[in-house]
Amino acid sequence: MALVGPRLRPVAAGTRVRPGPLPGLALAAAGVGVALLVHLAVPAVPMLTAAVVLGVAAAHTPWLRARVRGGCRPGLTLAAKRLMRVGVVLLGLKLSLSDVLGLGWSTVAMVLAVVAATLGGTWWLGRRMGLPGDQPVLIATGYAICGASAIGAVGSVRDSDEDDAATSVALVTLCGTLAIAVLPLLHGPLGLSDAQFGRWVGAGVHDVGQVVAAAQTAGPAALGEAVLVKLMRVALLAPLVAALVVAARLRGRGAPEGGRPPLVPLFVAGFLAMVALRTTGVLPEPVLAGAGTAQELLLAAALFGLGSAVHLPTLSRTGARVALLGLTAWVIVAAASYAGVLLTT
Repeated sequence: MALVGPRLRPVAAGTRVRPGPLPGLALAAAGVGVALLVHLAVPAVPMLTAAVVLGVAAAHTPWLRARVRGGCRPGLTLAAKRLMRVGVVLLGLKLSLSDVLGLGWSTVAMVLAVVAATLGGTWWLGRRMGLPGDQPVLIATGYAICGASAIGAVGSVRDSDEDDAATSVALVTLCGTLAIAVLPLLHGPLGLSDAQFGRWVGAGVHDVGQVVAAAQTAGPAALGEAVLVKLMRVALLAPLVAALVVAARLRGRGAPEGGRPPLVPLFVAGFLAMVALRTTGVLPEPVLAGAGTAQELLLAAALFGLGSAVHLPTLSRTGARVALLGLTAWVIVAAASYAGVLLTT
């Protein structure tokens, strides 16, 4: 007999003690630190993108992968799910309703149309291509709303398989990273002004960090427009999650032990509360800046955890179909947002 735990409960010899979350959380924190260093060394690489790549690398590094799949797994899963939710809540502090209304109703309509076309088209195509599990809806959500953050939020309410979420995050991150390099090259050939280019980037690129990296190449006017349009897409995360919860209720899915998932999950309510708080204007800039830093660090830890769940040999079985869906969805969102910008400016 062995004695373990805070009350020294007896455990039969040979029984394996389940590891706690601390080793995995420590590994995620180390991954965030390295991702920050990568971003500081190469500012064009967003920290969140670096965190996903480092998570994938950790899962396939010979001397580290056994720990990632073993003792570190509980903590990495905790980071991917719980820290993701906290990061999404803090994301609400980046959005003010007055900023959204300042864009004008034509831009609001354009963003809604682009999100609907991207979400519906990608989801339908993914199902037609036979992608397994929740990959079609997760990939569609990531492209339409806000990249990996949206995938984490939707995967949480649908109780998606960790492999499906990790595969979707890897694909959306890869395509968003390619957008940083490709879209600035199309600025001139497409005949877009700086403001139009910013709106195009904001409507068509997935993650907030990737939007900033791509739009800043055209100057402050483009960057300002890009961030506002992008944050409006982020605002659509709450109604999308609520709609998916309703669907889960109708199908009896998404809640433990046959229960019904809440219509508005707690982290979505928190996101909306943070939007309302930011709209009041009572928070000083230092508080908003600190919350922004915390949000980015939390999401980086969550994305490192999701990246560590990517198993490349498994991914290779559907790799061609996933890659084709990713490229097709990229064309859909780029074309729809380009047309929308031309029609509304």
